[in-house]
Amino acid sequence: MTMESTSTDRSVSLAETPTLQARNSAAFWTATGRSRGHEVIRRRGFVAVDGDERAGLRILIQEPDLDPDEAAEVSELTRRAAGAATIEDPFSATDLGHLGMRTWQMPIMLRLPGPIAAPALDVTRVERAEDLRAAEQVVIEGFDLDGFQPYHPGELFPASLIEQPGVDVFLASIDGTVAGAGVSVVADGVASHYWIATSSAFRSRGVGRAVMLAALADATDLPATLTASKLGRPLYESLGYEVASPSTWWASS
Repeated sequence: MTMESTSTDRSVSLAETPTLQARNSAAFWTATGRSRGHEVIRRRGFVAVDGDERAGLRILIQEPDLDPDEAAEVSELTRRAAGAATIEDPFSATDLGHLGMRTWQMPIMLRLPGPIAAPALDVTRVERAEDLRAAEQVVIEGFDLDGFQPYHPGELFPASLIEQPGVDVFLASIDGTVAGAGVSVVADGVASHYWIATSSAFRSRGVGRAVMLAALADATDLPATLTASKLGRPLYESLGYEVASPSTWWASS
C-alpha cells in the first residue's frame, strides 16, 4: 500500500539526509513492530521496537543529541533485550562503546526525484499471502538471518505488514521462479528501501536492480534515501544515489 504524499517536487540536500533516513527507518520499524505485535517505544531522540527472543530489539536514533535520560534508557533497553539488539545511528553521534557491542559504519545515500528505467525482470507488488511468504524466505536467506531459523512463516513479514500505510513488498522472479525481494517505505514525502535481497541461485543476474527499479517507479517524484552495504553501494550509485554521510550501527551477539 503506497502512502500518498503532498511533498512532491520537494528539494532536499545531502545535509538533511541523515534526518530523512532516521525518520523513514523509524516509520518502517514501527510498522514492522505493530504488525508483529511488539512494543513500540517513542522518545524525542529515539524509537525502539522491543521484540521477542528471535526478533530482538531495534533502536533507531532520531536526533544527534540524546539527553541523559534518553541515553540511559537506550542502554537499559539494550541490556534487558530478550534477543539480539541492533541500534542504528544515522548521525554517528551517540557513543555506545560502554555496551560492549560490535560496531560498523555504512553510508546513507540520497537520490533526488527523477525518472527511472523499467525493470528488465518480472517484479510484482506483493498482495497475496503466498507471495509474502516467498519474499520473506528470500530475505532470510539473502541476509543470513539466523535468528529466524528454523523458519516460522509470517514471523519476519507478518501478513499485516503490507497493510501498514506506506509499506510495499516487491517480489522478483526469473522464468517463474522467485529470485529476489525487497521492501519500500514512503513516509513524510520520502521513499526508502529495505531488505533488498537476491536468492543465492540468482546472484549476478540483475535481480537487486530490478527490485529497486520497480520500487522507485512508484516514487519518481520523491527524494529517496537508503543505507547501503559495501556490496550494494555500486548498484545504488548506478541508480543515481549519492553518498551523504556515514551511519553507525551497533549490535550485540
